[in-house]
Amino acid sequence: MKALTYQGPGKKGWVEKEKPGIQKPTDVIVKITKTTICGTDLHILKGDVPAVTEGRTLGHEGVGVVEEVGSAVRNFKKGDAVLISCITSCGSCPNCKRQLYSHCSDGGWILGHLIDGTQAEYVRIPHGDNSLYPIPEGADEEALVMLSDILPTGFEIGVLAGQVKPGDSIAIVGAGPVGMAVLLTAQFYSPGRIIMIDTDEARLEMARQFGATDTLTVGKDDVIASVMDMTDGLGVDVAIEAVGVPATFDTCQKIVSAGGNIANVGVHGTAVDLHIEELWIKNINISMGLVNTNTTPMLMKTLQSGKVKPEQLITHRFKLGEIEQAYEVFGNASREKAMKVILTQ
Repeated sequence: MKALTYQGPGKKGWVEKEKPGIQKPTDVIVKITKTTICGTDLHILKGDVPAVTEGRTLGHEGVGVVEEVGSAVRNFKKGDAVLISCITSCGSCPNCKRQLYSHCSDGGWILGHLIDGTQAEYVRIPHGDNSLYPIPEGADEEALVMLSDILPTGFEIGVLAGQVKPGDSIAIVGAGPVGMAVLLTAQFYSPGRIIMIDTDEARLEMARQFGATDTLTVGKDDVIASVMDMTDGLGVDVAIEAVGVPATFDTCQKIVSAGGNIANVGVHGTAVDLHIEELWIKNINISMGLVNTNTTPMLMKTLQSGKVKPEQLITHRFKLGEIEQAYEVFGNASREKAMKVILTQ
């Protein structure tokens, strides 16, 4: 089979690789029909995730058709259409029993990280019964790819952890795919004001179409002063960081209101300054984490009902064999006006 592999910092290749087989009775082999590229994949290619070794197949999102099942798999059979979760979970360890699937003792985020991932013709899914979801008949598979990772990430780590409530003023710092997922799912709770902050005006225009009430352009607007103006000098109830760099986290610290919440969603590769000398007196909460995907079944129902439309985030489509071109487009998102790409086998 063909697979997109990491070949050291700054290097990747669409190469021939052995098709995966069943290794444990709980394994499921899935033939990929659609997958995508995540910002985390770009971090890996830069060498920011040293646990990823040369030769690793990248990718942790996708949908497909079951090719083969291990002897202990009960919920799936050959030919079933499935959604692949970015998080692998055994379902029985202490953390899984607390729905902390991201910290499963025999799973977590391992696809495209510690084991071969989904940017290939086939993928092995450990603990298939707990790490795959059946696709309802007639469902939009492109939309479902967004439920592998970015939609539950934005919802769980941004909206739920940030405790978004009806009438709240919220600011989302970063209008990339995960920031947009926060924007889409925050509207479940009817916040009174949603301020989207980014450097890219094309993405901010998209954010307005998706429900942002206000947008601010970094480098053009005085972001801090503008947010304080919009909130009568109080700051926002919830500040959500969706980039993963010190400057954006610092923005959140400066715009959060007394009694507010900072929800860090972005993947940080370097230290940030925590201004505890200013924040200790403000009675705020700071949250961060890795998605657990425990909300995926609920999000699938909202997608089926039409309450959320994550397919809006898809801007480019490629054949799976064009994945290197897709990386070029996704890696130059501002130039290409790219949000999410879909790769179809």
